[in-house]
Amino acid sequence: MKTRSVGIVGVGHVGAHCAYSLAVQGIVDELVLVDVKEQKVISECQDLRDSVSYLPHRVEVRGGTYEDLKDCDIVVISVGTIMGEDHSRLAELKHSVELVNSFVGRIVKAGFDGIFIVITNPCDIIARQVQKLSGFPASRVFATGTGLDSARLRTVLARETGIDHKSLVAYTMGEHGDSQMVPWSHVTVNGKPLDQLAKENPNKYQVDKEAVLHETIEGGWVTFAGKGATEFGICSTLARLVFCVFHDEKAVMPVSTQLNGQYGQHDLYISTPCVIGKDGVEEVLELTLTPEEMAAFQHSCDVIRTNIGYIEEA
Repeated sequence: MKTRSVGIVGVGHVGAHCAYSLAVQGIVDELVLVDVKEQKVISECQDLRDSVSYLPHRVEVRGGTYEDLKDCDIVVISVGTIMGEDHSRLAELKHSVELVNSFVGRIVKAGFDGIFIVITNPCDIIARQVQKLSGFPASRVFATGTGLDSARLRTVLARETGIDHKSLVAYTMGEHGDSQMVPWSHVTVNGKPLDQLAKENPNKYQVDKEAVLHETIEGGWVTFAGKGATEFGICSTLARLVFCVFHDEKAVMPVSTQLNGQYGQHDLYISTPCVIGKDGVEEVLELTLTPEEMAAFQHSCDVIRTNIGYIEEA
């Protein structure tokens, strides 16, 4: 039986919690941790080994170098320094690009031929950079994107409507940042459009869409304000994606992937619903958007493209 192996580059707040989530849920058989801080890797490996000692499944945890990631099925990139004072993930752009530029080539040169999943912000731009550095097919390089934002959207809508979040189908799309949007025409309650329900029962289903989107976008900063990082939500999102790959689930999730003509866009990483299976992003589901939704999505594309220009000019 093949060992399911995941490497994590960068084991700060986010990377360490991703490792823990993958271990405690039994999603992986082996974790390989890499960080420029040697003692951090040693300490996290020790803590993870202690944590799995009472679990009903076995997980091997070890530290390593970039070259030691060559036999992993998936490498998660979670490097970076959080710079959240201005409520913009783009503040991390220059530093994040420099970091991935320093090691992606080394991982590929060592023989890694799996899937890269990017958490590092701004994740849309960094995923595009990793794909270009690696030369991998775009299907095998994607970012968590608005996956966590979409989960938060469903939580907010569940509170507003009284419907369990698991019965809601709702995504945010676009940039994992302030310009993301909600395709409201595709928000449904067990298959029935929310807009239709709002007409039939406005007291229950009519929501302030602008306020819901604002709360969804700002939720990460609410978390950041009190603890200096976002950890639990993103590690659950990452674990779900890894599970989808290892079990070839063909599950539909919003991730940041390369568009090749969808929505009229090319050579751009941005979030849209995708089919996730053993080969990574196996299909991009292009939604039919209303003119207003398309305009909002195009604006988000323009924001990302503008910021890509900053690194191409450097």
